[in-house]
Amino acid sequence: MTDRTKPRRVRPAKTPTVPAQRARGWLTVDEFCGELMISRDTFYDWRKKGRAPKCAKLPNGSLRIRRSEFEKFMTTAEDNA
Repeated sequence: MTDRTKPRRVRPAKTPTVPAQRARGWLTVDEFCGELMISRDTFYDWRKKGRAPKCAKLPNGSLRIRRSEFEKFMTTAEDNA
């Protein structure tokens, strides 16, 4: 009898711990919310009230926040605390 075993599936490599946008100085809304431990609803509420950092809107409608805008936002928040 021959030993016919199925080849094992190879799992795809894990994504890098630092997403590409973050490495280039951009944050997604989820990354921004994760940094501040807030919900997406809170972010969009702040955005509606003009309290969120400036965002860039991509052609697909998703938003990105420059890392420098995030840092400026945090500095302003510290100054107002």
